[in-house]
Amino acid sequence: MRELIALPSVNPAFLPANDPCAGEKRVAEFLAATAAQAGLDVEFQEVLPQRANLLARLQPTGKVRRRILLAPHLDTVGIAANGRAHFQPETKNGRLYGRGACDTKGSVAAMLTALIGLARSKARPAETEVVFAGLVDEENFQSGSHALAGSGLKADLAIVGEPTRLKVVTAHKGDVWLRLTTQGKSAHGARPELGRNAVHAMARIVDLLETQYAATLRRRKHPLLGHPTINVGAIKGGTQANIVPAQCEILIDRRTLPGETEATVRREINEFLRQNRLQAGMADAKGFPCLPLETDFQWPLVQQFLSCAGQKAPVGVDFFCDASILAQGGIPSVVFGPGDIAQAHTADEWISVRALERATLLLTRFLRSLP
Repeated sequence: MRELIALPSVNPAFLPANDPCAGEKRVAEFLAATAAQAGLDVEFQEVLPQRANLLARLQPTGKVRRRILLAPHLDTVGIAANGRAHFQPETKNGRLYGRGACDTKGSVAAMLTALIGLARSKARPAETEVVFAGLVDEENFQSGSHALAGSGLKADLAIVGEPTRLKVVTAHKGDVWLRLTTQGKSAHGARPELGRNAVHAMARIVDLLETQYAATLRRRKHPLLGHPTINVGAIKGGTQANIVPAQCEILIDRRTLPGETEATVRREINEFLRQNRLQAGMADAKGFPCLPLETDFQWPLVQQFLSCAGQKAPVGVDFFCDASILAQGGIPSVVFGPGDIAQAHTADEWISVRALERATLLLTRFLRSLP
């Protein structure tokens, strides 16, 4: 785990071009060498230039009848301007600090350690192939999971590594990002009556979205995920104080429940605006769908994993991750890992050493239960 933190793997989207901390290649090569030394079959799946998914396979002793994926992501979010300390792992009071500690190098370390332990033991499955899939680009466009799902690889279950506080997660929310634009008419600030203020029109929309529309969302309930949400996260309009603004735009984050799609969200918001006699142009602000996840927790392998984790019922989480993309590709998926999402992306990101060890134990228990 300390070695992983010391190897920067910041998603290039969050750094200047050619930054030495950018990309997952260093971590992927380190993990590949570690896996190969333990006797795992290693290959790279090219996704983007100099960015490839790592696949490390443990073959069963007999014929492959099922396949399990252990699928954490290798990239991290960015760092502060003087953030080299993020890559100097520090252990203090039972916590291990560093960029990616819980999101998701903790899952990477636990999953590969458990798999290597299985490879070196006498308990190797007779019919189950286990594949560690270190994915790239989760923090930006999820290109790694899209590439894996689109490759035709089939599996009976994917355990996607994310900080879930060691809870087995079978549902997570989806995410729709929209850009709303109001059009006005520019005029001199001394004669505002000659113009039409686009910022004022947008202010009314923001207020209604954050109050009335949000209230309608709170009336919907999912047994694991609660209600959908909306957040107006950015606003831009006008050029200077003495000009009536001719345009204003906002960016919206709308978290979705299973059954909701970008199309249904668009229709709903447009209808809400129409009912309130408001108008705004609407466009996608992300470029790809982030659908919610809902995996049947009665699926036998999910039940088996729940039992090994000492958990009677599954839970849901608010954040979006690679699990939904793999599920859309035909692979039943759950989310599991050490750490708490509250520590992810923070300046002092950390993970409990005890949680790291516990995750490895629970994953090992599950892998050894496989036939």
